[in-house]
Amino acid sequence: MTASPLLSRPGAVMVEGGSVAAHYGDPLREQRLLAEGAGLVDRGDRDVLTVPGADRLSWLHSITSQHLDRLADGSGSEALVLSPNGHVEHHLAIAELGGTTWADVEPGTGEALLAFLQKMRFMLRVEPAMVTADWAVLSLVGPEAAEVLAVAQLPVPDREYEVRALDAGFVRRMPPIGDGGATVFDLVVRRGEIDATVDRLAAPLAGVQAYEALRVEARLPRFGVDTDHRTIPNELPWLRTAVHLEKGCYRGQETVARVHNLGRPPRRLVLLHLDGVSEVLAEAGSPVLAGTREVGRVGSVVRHFELGVVALALVKRSVGADTALAVGDAVAAVDPDDLVEETDDTLAAARDRVRAVRSATIGR
Repeated sequence: MTASPLLSRPGAVMVEGGSVAAHYGDPLREQRLLAEGAGLVDRGDRDVLTVPGADRLSWLHSITSQHLDRLADGSGSEALVLSPNGHVEHHLAIAELGGTTWADVEPGTGEALLAFLQKMRFMLRVEPAMVTADWAVLSLVGPEAAEVLAVAQLPVPDREYEVRALDAGFVRRMPPIGDGGATVFDLVVRRGEIDATVDRLAAPLAGVQAYEALRVEARLPRFGVDTDHRTIPNELPWLRTAVHLEKGCYRGQETVARVHNLGRPPRRLVLLHLDGVSEVLAEAGSPVLAGTREVGRVGSVVRHFELGVVALALVKRSVGADTALAVGDAVAAVDPDDLVEETDDTLAAARDRVRAVRSATIGR
């Protein structure tokens, strides 16, 4: 992946082994900017694909978890590609505009997705293509993001997943991050227009570390980071945003339907508070332990400007408020909002536990 031109901007520090800025000198200040104002995040490391062709929507409808065959022009969605056993293989953010379906996916996963799409074409009128070399994703984030777009005289989508055309590319409104107040607008623009778009928006730059911290707070998972080879949609918020439970047959549907009807997925996604004593954050995939017993895995681990060290984790359903947890050398506690049908007394005890864990991060 070619390095982003925004890495030449003042203070830019590149993601290790990546192509975009982790931050621009002050990650915690950049988090606050996204949470309280508006900032522009370079997410140009995401892969971008296009699918033109008369059969594109009915075809994508048949091979993904989402209801897409009547997706209206100027709208978007999320969708999953599942294995025959219902395990998540890809997560797509979709936009339908001007006779082409666009999909942006996790960095480095586009080639595998394209190979799958090519294999599933058969004789249909579809032409999937990888266009990452030509198109990039920028995310304008914050409660003042709509105002920034309006001042720049760019279209402002009113509702989630609405898509509006730019002179070249589009802007799509996505679900908010942070505590729910940080609106997200994804702008897909030509790579040669990245600098001009940033200058036109005139919003301060924030690195992907800031975006990630607010994403974790919102419990929004990332494929390949907060998921593993066993993950099924029922364990994640994607069951609401990327799966249509009443559509017809698609690969992996039997597992999704069976677990949904039983109401007992094997794991659930939770926000973990870690004591943050160690300066080194746990890596994605690190086990969550209850004593010597492994009860889950962590995915994204971040330092949040208000919450301290927090992580998204997939944990077994049996993990409750009174379960003493550890991740590496860190003591961990499940956020009380993520406990399942607990009594008031148990919730109070869980909040005390979180406060005790978070106290270890104060001033760090």
